[in-house]
Amino acid sequence: MLPLFATFIWIQTSALPIAPPTLPPTQIQSASPFTQNLPLAQTAPSQQTGDLQTQIIQQAVEFRALPGKLDKVPVFNSNSPEVLRRSGILLSTFPPMGKRQPSAHLNFAFNGRFDIFAHHVAKTDRPDDTPTLYQGILLYNPSRTRSITIKVLQSATFLGTPDAPFIELPPQVNNDFGRIFSGPGGRVVDHVLRGRRQTHWPPVIYLRPSQSQMLMNLPIPVPRTLTAKQPVRGPEAQKANALALATNTLPRNTASSSNTRSTLAHLQTDGPVYMASMAMLAPFNADGTEAIPTKRDWEQLLIDGELLSPRDLSPSPLTQSTEPFYYGRVAGVSRGSLWKAQLTDDATSQQLTIPKPGHMFAYGLNTLQRGTFGTGQVQSAPMLVRYPDTAYLAHGNYGIHYDLTLPLYNPTSQDQKVVIGMQTPLKHDRNAAGLNFWRSNTAPVFFRGTVRVRYKDDEGNPQLHYVHLVQKQGQESEPLVALTLKPEENRLVNVDYIYPPDATPPQVLTVKTDLSLIAGVRYEPKC
Repeated sequence: MLPLFATFIWIQTSALPIAPPTLPPTQIQSASPFTQNLPLAQTAPSQQTGDLQTQIIQQAVEFRALPGKLDKVPVFNSNSPEVLRRSGILLSTFPPMGKRQPSAHLNFAFNGRFDIFAHHVAKTDRPDDTPTLYQGILLYNPSRTRSITIKVLQSATFLGTPDAPFIELPPQVNNDFGRIFSGPGGRVVDHVLRGRRQTHWPPVIYLRPSQSQMLMNLPIPVPRTLTAKQPVRGPEAQKANALALATNTLPRNTASSSNTRSTLAHLQTDGPVYMASMAMLAPFNADGTEAIPTKRDWEQLLIDGELLSPRDLSPSPLTQSTEPFYYGRVAGVSRGSLWKAQLTDDATSQQLTIPKPGHMFAYGLNTLQRGTFGTGQVQSAPMLVRYPDTAYLAHGNYGIHYDLTLPLYNPTSQDQKVVIGMQTPLKHDRNAAGLNFWRSNTAPVFFRGTVRVRYKDDEGNPQLHYVHLVQKQGQESEPLVALTLKPEENRLVNVDYIYPPDATPPQVLTVKTDLSLIAGVRYEPKC
């Protein structure tokens, strides 16, 4: 069974002499706009998926590149290795001087607005006698003369078990009260989307010159077997576990067990600060019981430790055209926390003209290499610093806020019903290939998270709703918003979300004009 741990922020302070900051350049260009018209809908050949033969359904759509671009807020992005089995450094932006493994330290100081994103899985094949694994995030003020203040604006961290287990949910359900979630990633981004800061996170952190402090010192406990009478603890158990992992000779009574911790925080500092994310198996007290790692333990790991292994698969070159292609997982500092855009007809327009009745256009969301739907727009955040064996870009933009406004306009002389949806079609990068869907009972879940919509309904009443979506690969979705626009009416709709780490990109935002109100009526825009 799980040990009883309260979720907490463990804070300790001391002086840690480190060199002053060095900031790398950030001149990286954004993707250019692109618009593509696609042919009429058609049915593609069926495809075998496991034990189910599935027919791919292709819908006609005009694909448009998403206007806007990511902001320049740096993100401390810790997601590799995803699976943790032992102690080691996950991501350090400290300077390399004085460290046992200089290449583990990326020498990047945060100053001003920045984010922290972390998503890791603790896993063991000996849950009954493996020490609890902790994740720690250490902050450090490198100035020798100046104190700095760090404000924690929004923040959340959740475990998979017991905080947010993966459960089956309907494809779409109202989540106005924030009580619907499946998985820690979805719950974390929902919390931050609502502007919340968990109460156990300090609102303000003060760091004196050359002072360090633990921002987070939290366990990732794994479920234990029901037959275990009392966990085996102490140095001998730790040695046996290390030997078994090294030689791959595990006892017969072992059972794989894991748990996940997702973390997202928005912060603001008035001076340079270094950070490190680390994993540590719990140390032992003299009587053989587990102890909580101290700040001194974490500092020692930072100085004497190495990058945690085993490592994830190295990424494929972004220009590679052959298979297999590996995106890789992210460990470094990415650039971009927010993609805010107004979706209009073009760069000079202030309105978004709805499509002709029965037609639809779509904007790619979280698009990435080999998944731009033929637009060529890669939205993945660039990396400012990274480890050589990790992702070249922050594929998927996990933890990034998309804030999209649609100033809808009906140019016709008739009422028009407009439907806005967020969908997960099959990924492709082909021109004129449309939206491809399939109806498959065996397809994996590719998106589970909360989307917020704000608009005025047909009676003029302001509406604000949070909608939890669960979408499988290639699944058509229900509408997020359905409105009836009067002739020449303008109406704003806002759709925003934070991309959860439990999702698989890309998705699309679709705008369609329904035929239901205009049977037999021609589309005649007013001039």
